[in-house]
Amino acid sequence: MGDILIVGVGGQGTLLASRVLGNLALSLGYDVKLSEVHGMAQRGGSVVTHVRFGEKVYAPVIDEGGADIILAFEKLEALRWIGRLKKNGRMFVNTQEIPPMPVITGAEKYPANIEQRISEAVPGAVFVDALTLAKEAGNAKALNTVLIGVLAKHMDFDKKAFLDAIRETVPEKLLDVNMAAFEKGYNS
Repeated sequence: MGDILIVGVGGQGTLLASRVLGNLALSLGYDVKLSEVHGMAQRGGSVVTHVRFGEKVYAPVIDEGGADIILAFEKLEALRWIGRLKKNGRMFVNTQEIPPMPVITGAEKYPANIEQRISEAVPGAVFVDALTLAKEAGNAKALNTVLIGVLAKHMDFDKKAFLDAIRETVPEKLLDVNMAAFEKGYNS
């Protein structure tokens, strides 16, 4: 059984990432369930996607303390959802900071020391500047595929299976930049 929680902010490509991982798991013969939760996603709000796969998956939502992996597209979202991670789970975090509305309006401050707090709670958490790598690949919006590349490097699935899932999911006109972004993440 594999339970991956993808967390981020609206517009970062979390939903496409979940579809790539869902297609990957289907191609490998697993039963797959996806569940998406949007919180004002179109306005930069929190977006959470549950990707569950295994021999037979009965429920689409990952329980508290049940995620094998958290793939975080934004640091504060990583910290916000850390309680869903299993005791020895893995966490992959984009170092980008996107202030939520209370910070933008001045009602709150963006929390300090997020990477340190995550590292203390999840030893071995992997931090990557996916936005810069996506820009190097040719499009800042490909940061989702950069993160899939980072994840692929740490999973026991064949790299080709990931590439095939990207080809199946990403629109043809965006395929070259997404393949380059995957390689940037995979080799980071």
